Amino acid sequence: MEAWSQREPDLTIANLLDVDEIRRGDPEVVTGGDQVGRAVRWVHIADSENVAQFLEGGELVLSTGLSYRSSQESTANFLDQLESASAAGAVIELIHDDGRPDDEAIENVRAAARGREIPIVILRHRIKFVRVTELAHQELLGRQLARVERARTVHEVFTQLSLESAGAQDIVDRTSELLGSPVMLEDVGHRLLAHAGDIPSSRTARRESNGPDDLGEGHEHGHGHGQRWLQTPVGLRDRRWGRLLAPGRLESDEEAAQVIERAAQTLTLARMAERDEQDLLIQAQGGLVREIIESADVDEKQVRIRAADLGFAPRGRMIPVVVRVDRGPNTDPTSLQLRERSLHRAFVTAATAHHCSTLSAGLQSGSFGTVVALPPGTDDDAVLDGLIDELPTRDTTVGVGRTSTSIVDAASQLESANQVAEIASTLELRQRKYYRFSDVRLRGLLSSLRDDPSVRAFAEAELAPLLEAEGGSGGGGGEEMLTLLEQFLSHSGNKSALARSGFLSRPALYARLDRLQAKLGVSLEDAESRTALHVAILWLRTNR
Repeated sequence: MEAWSQREPDLTIANLLDVDEIRRGDPEVVTGGDQVGRAVRWVHIADSENVAQFLEGGELVLSTGLSYRSSQESTANFLDQLESASAAGAVIELIHDDGRPDDEAIENVRAAARGREIPIVILRHRIKFVRVTELAHQELLGRQLARVERARTVHEVFTQLSLESAGAQDIVDRTSELLGSPVMLEDVGHRLLAHAGDIPSSRTARRESNGPDDLGEGHEHGHGHGQRWLQTPVGLRDRRWGRLLAPGRLESDEEAAQVIERAAQTLTLARMAERDEQDLLIQAQGGLVREIIESADVDEKQVRIRAADLGFAPRGRMIPVVVRVDRGPNTDPTSLQLRERSLHRAFVTAATAHHCSTLSAGLQSGSFGTVVALPPGTDDDAVLDGLIDELPTRDTTVGVGRTSTSIVDAASQLESANQVAEIASTLELRQRKYYRFSDVRLRGLLSSLRDDPSVRAFAEAELAPLLEAEGGSGGGGGEEMLTLLEQFLSHSGNKSALARSGFLSRPALYARLDRLQAKLGVSLEDAESRTALHVAILWLRTNR
């Protein structure tokens, strides 16, 4: 495949000055000699002084100057119009009818052209303009056809990559081949996701690209802001997830920009297709997981056959994991579901990267569960640490169930892991990446016994005076007393510490505690009474 770096350059004035037909005219560049590298878009023959109306920009104008060359003022007007119309330049044939050079006209053109940047070329011998236009237009059309052919090739390459569901590395490789230069794919954090060709060090790359970290609108190429590397964002307009860079390619290279933009579109489509496929798989797996959880009699052998059809074929130990998105009283349900979905995808992707297979299901709004099959010979905690480190774990709580070699047992344990995640989300201080039942201690026990009638009866009996005051119409301050009791117990009965934390004077606090003690009818100095009340409070808060 021909690399973009090997494409034919634009046709320039300098190219045309080397054409034999023009060389016969003994050309002399009277001004703008440093601009003869200008690209020529078309060649136009014009003898009218009012030439601007016939031009659109980029034309090389061939002229004999018969209508203006006898006057320096008219010649200057002709050249002014060339400049205002953004013409590439002019080749002016200045000879008498008998074929001799018109020295007076040559001097007029010299004077009128002095100080201008636009290339002006004079000819002292007659040439065939039609031959020049024919050769130039053949070259221009040939180049245009070559561009069309290259664009068609690019379209076919990236279309085929999309049809083949090519991965990011394959897309980056083919982009590098087309451009003939290195290509890098970075995420929003500038981590290198894929690359092809020899790339500079990351520090050099950051300096040379001179591009902002923001991948939003207005930073696709930044034309007119200096010579920076060619780059383009990757992802949908409101959900950019990376950028594609071509070190060594300048942002002003329009044809290369078309290639890299097409590559970015292909990467975006590939990510969307991958997510759709992943969502369908998770949905199908969720049906199996719910069937295991809800059915009393499930055959392990049949479950393994069905799980294998869904891409889950464990060869050893499995860990049930539940990720819960923390939420407050004002959490928007839609935002909660979107975050859960994003985390679910990220978790499955991270598990695949760590050579773990997964069996996943959405448990409730804001929570999902996954049975993670561990690679043989790996450590449970090391794998979990690696997986969770890959997640954006802000405002999330992870619960983990018991390790098992049975799919049925591991999937059934998701309910337990979900319970752990719910309990852990209520802890005032969370220092662990994930929690097991042994980590939530008494709260976990009470949560598992939340529906036990004996525990309910015990807790309600211990707190009955405060609960009655809370629900009564007389306004006995039940909730206020419950809060005071909870604070007192959390300070292990230390009145001085409680007074400092609540900015209360000791006499005021002692008076409140006396009223609380009288209401409860038990001594708050008794260790057994405090223990009983603490259990009852934890049960109440867990159930509320």
